[in-house]
This record gives sequence, C-alpha cells and structure tokens, in this order.
Amino acid sequence: MIASTMMLRGVLRSHRILPRHLMLSSRRFQEEKAPKVESLPPEERGRYKVATIPNAICAGRIAATPLIGYLVVQHHFTPAFALFTVAGASDLLDGWIARNVPGQKSLLGSVLDPVADKLLISTMFITMTHAGLIPLPLTSIVILRDVCLIAGGFYKRYQVMSPPYSLNRFFNPQVSSMQVVPTMMSKINTVLQLSLVALSLASPVFDFSVAANDAIFALGCATAVTTVYSGLQYASGKAIKKL
Repeated sequence: MIASTMMLRGVLRSHRILPRHLMLSSRRFQEEKAPKVESLPPEERGRYKVATIPNAICAGRIAATPLIGYLVVQHHFTPAFALFTVAGASDLLDGWIARNVPGQKSLLGSVLDPVADKLLISTMFITMTHAGLIPLPLTSIVILRDVCLIAGGFYKRYQVMSPPYSLNRFFNPQVSSMQVVPTMMSKINTVLQLSLVALSLASPVFDFSVAANDAIFALGCATAVTTVYSGLQYASGKAIKKL
C-alpha cells in the first residue's frame, strides 16, 4: 500500500514538473534566438530599439498622410503642397539621424521608413489621380507594385523565421532578424516618384506652362519604367537580407 502511494505521488509530481520543463526549454530557445541588448556593443544597441527619434518622425509622417490626401481630394493644393514638402523634409531628417547619431539606427526603422514612404506615395498617387493630376495607368502600376512588395515582405519574413511560429515572434525584431536594404534602382525610383508628385502638385499652385507639363509627363514615363524594374528586384529578394 505504501509503495503504491509513493508511486502515485511520483507520477503526479512528474506531471506537475513536465510543463515547467517545457516552459524552461521554450524560454531557453527564445533566449538563444533573441540576443540580449545589454550584451551588444554600444553602437549596436540601437538595432533592436523601438523608441528612437527616426521612428517617431516616421510615425508622424504616417499620421500626416491622411490629412495631405484629404486636402488633395478637396482641391486645396497649396496647403497640401506645403505639408507634402514638410513630409519630404522629414524623410531626409530621419535618415540623417539614423546614419549619424549613435543608437538611432534600428531594424524597425529599416522597415518603418520605407513603409511610411510607400504609404505617403500611394496616398498621393491615388488622391492626385482622383484630382486629375496623375494618369490612372501610372497610379495602377505604382499601387500594384507596392501591394506585391508588402505581400512578398511578409512571405519572406515567414521564410527566414525559425520555428516555433507565433505573431509575437513574427513581429519581434530580435527573432530571426532581417533588414530591408533598398537597391540603387529603388532609390532612383523613390526620387522620381517624389519628384513627380511634388511637381504635379505644384503645377496648379504655380500655374506651370505647357512645356513644364510636358516635362512632367516625360518624368512620369521614367517613373513607370523604374517602378517596374525596382519591383522585380524586390521580388527576387535582393533587397531583403537575414542578419
């Protein structure tokens, strides 16, 4: 009887301990996959930060995007042009801070910055097409490419991520870290898109001549070509690397 009781206690104790062992193993697995920030050199500690100045600027640019789009739809081109100029300047500012201020360059920023840019550009193309400032075929190319890039980015993240899979680990920059590195053609395309939007938006504000509008049309053609080419580069995975 005593032996049976001891065996029963042993079985119950093992059932209580087993989940704890599993939890400890899972915790150790996550610690191996996610390096401690404190163990990194000072210049690398900003890599896993969320609260950085460039990220805050990107968040502000995202928040201002719907307002700029609304002003364009309402044909309030002058304030829309002013806000768009400020948004463009903020893009240059957060990039300069990330490159030159220690601890401000983060993996989140490498994803958030192009997302903020694409959201602004996509919103401007859609609203300016509605306002008759940009032709529909060009906007369709730009939007289709961006949708494909976002879907491809999520799929690439899933491919490089090590198991177990969960939403928490999927959006954790410390787990199977990856970085978006824009290609040269992508940078050229971004400049062309921003220039096209800025000039097309400035046209009704400053009453551009016919020759100037013809030049804007040529710029639109160049934008379409680089949009397709850079999209193919992203699709091949050249702009995304695992760290």
